[in-house]
Amino acid sequence: MSAALRSVLPLFTRERQAGRPLVLATVVRTEGPTYTKPGAPMLIAHSGEYAGLLSGGCLEGDLAEHGREVLQSGAARLVHYDTQGPEDLLFGLGSGCEGAMDILLQRLDAAGDWQPMARLASAWQARRSDGLLLVAHSDNVALPAGCGVFLGDAETFGIIDAEAIATIAALAADFTTQEASRFLPHVLPGVDLLQMIETPSPRVLILGAGPDAQPLAELCSFLGWSPTVIDHRPRYALPERFPGAECVFDGGPQALSSLLQAKSTDSERYAAAVVMSHHFASDRNYLAALAESSIPYIGLLGPAMRRERLLLQLDSHAARLGSRLHSPVGLDLGAVSPEEIALAIVAEIQATLAGREGTGSLSRHHIPALPPLQSTRPAADSVIG
Repeated sequence: MSAALRSVLPLFTRERQAGRPLVLATVVRTEGPTYTKPGAPMLIAHSGEYAGLLSGGCLEGDLAEHGREVLQSGAARLVHYDTQGPEDLLFGLGSGCEGAMDILLQRLDAAGDWQPMARLASAWQARRSDGLLLVAHSDNVALPAGCGVFLGDAETFGIIDAEAIATIAALAADFTTQEASRFLPHVLPGVDLLQMIETPSPRVLILGAGPDAQPLAELCSFLGWSPTVIDHRPRYALPERFPGAECVFDGGPQALSSLLQAKSTDSERYAAAVVMSHHFASDRNYLAALAESSIPYIGLLGPAMRRERLLLQLDSHAARLGSRLHSPVGLDLGAVSPEEIALAIVAEIQATLAGREGTGSLSRHHIPALPPLQSTRPAADSVIG
């Protein structure tokens, strides 16, 4: 969820500082193929401006209309969209996603301490995990839609009956912030919940600061990742060459070893490292240091022959790299230019982080034959407020 949360933070910060209430729209349940999954956020300002995409632009305008009503009434609202028929292109909103989703809209304002967005924003900025249980639908007046409890410390938000606080706090004790966001139907009688998890954005090490490292750092920053760049050449390791980087260090492999020793907490650890200094001795020493780390993805730029020469010189360190080493680095995208190579590298890191290693092109997946179109016209109102 980190990238999605990052996209709404500027609007949230601006409107909060101005004291203007907003509406938080959160996907709580999906069925079939949808643009986003449970936990995806969108913010709607009083002016109708919005940040975050829940459908790729197909439903956002309609959500903004519902948002105006939520801003006025203050009452949370669950909106249902169903685009599972091909006829929706003609009679519905035209999303073409062939799926359905429920989206909860709730008012954020100073009276409610801007929760749950205020705490989620703080967690993202502090690079710590956080999560909550959000009441998505309720027939229980003691637990209305839009209220909830944060995981870990059981802090509640929204209007919750005093007797219900203990019940929902006990539920929070059974969940952790290490899980994924998911819809939880009928957890309590007449109550559906969303488990919403926020995790820190990935930190990525770029070991080499040559010209081809710049597009890689830029693409990482664009995705909301936090790149750190290290090089043994001071003329390359300059912060102005990597404006989106979290840190830029010279000092080469020694600087890397010191950095890895200093990063001890989960929020400080790196998700990936890419070795690309084009200097054989430096790359060897980078790999030796990375072999002693727990970084799950280690990419090495260069051909297979160079990789084998490096591994021969690494001795026992080579075995510690194991399957974490990806070399030649990147997916096979036919990349040639530095920008294309950066795309191939980032795509492979993303696949690894998502547990999709070995994933090929989506266009090559088997797609079952579509059923023949039916002439029956769907119900005119495919949106239920």
